[in-house]
Amino acid sequence: MIRTTTKIAAAALATVAFVVAGPAIIGTKNMKPVAPVTPEKISEEDAANLEIVDLGAGCFWCIEAVLERIKGVQSVESGYMGGRVENPTYKQIGTGKTGHAEVVRVKFDPTAISLDKLLEVFWELHDPTTLNRQGADRGTQYRSAIFYHSEAQKRTAEASKAKTDKSKKFDDPIVTEITEASQFYLAEDYHQDYFETNQNNRYCRAVIWPKLKKLGLLKKDKD
Repeated sequence: MIRTTTKIAAAALATVAFVVAGPAIIGTKNMKPVAPVTPEKISEEDAANLEIVDLGAGCFWCIEAVLERIKGVQSVESGYMGGRVENPTYKQIGTGKTGHAEVVRVKFDPTAISLDKLLEVFWELHDPTTLNRQGADRGTQYRSAIFYHSEAQKRTAEASKAKTDKSKKFDDPIVTEITEASQFYLAEDYHQDYFETNQNNRYCRAVIWPKLKKLGLLKKDKD
């Protein structure tokens, strides 16, 4: 009982310490995220000219938070793909037994940002060399994946992966799977735009804010 109580107390103190000191530790004190660029609504005419790709790079909260701030991206939705169970729930996905990956469905304007440029951001926002893991998040649901919607996208993804591997940007080989898109299941409502309504919770501060900083998506908070 003493050990359990000690662990609980230590965890509580660690949480409080991070909330207080975290921004200073990761260099985001007096900073705030730039605003998302994705519009609230997309007209049917504009939607007809958009391209779709589904990307897995660990927790979908992280991918969504970054890509919603990339010029040319029009829509980002969190969901599940690549598994064996129909209409999976987040709880089912969490077991790692359904075969699904947490993904975001990205709709982008190819005249504003090419898939190749979008994938450059994709490689930056996660570690594509760790199999079925991103940081402390472990399981097949967190695998790095590109789900393509056309042969042209497949060629672009394969070329981007090969180019990035050859550049030696990462110490280890890239293990990202490149697979044809299958049924996309939209995640529960509370996962959509998660970062926008939970920017200062512990996970967002520890994991998402550093990604935004790395990609230059923070600005000075003048308030």
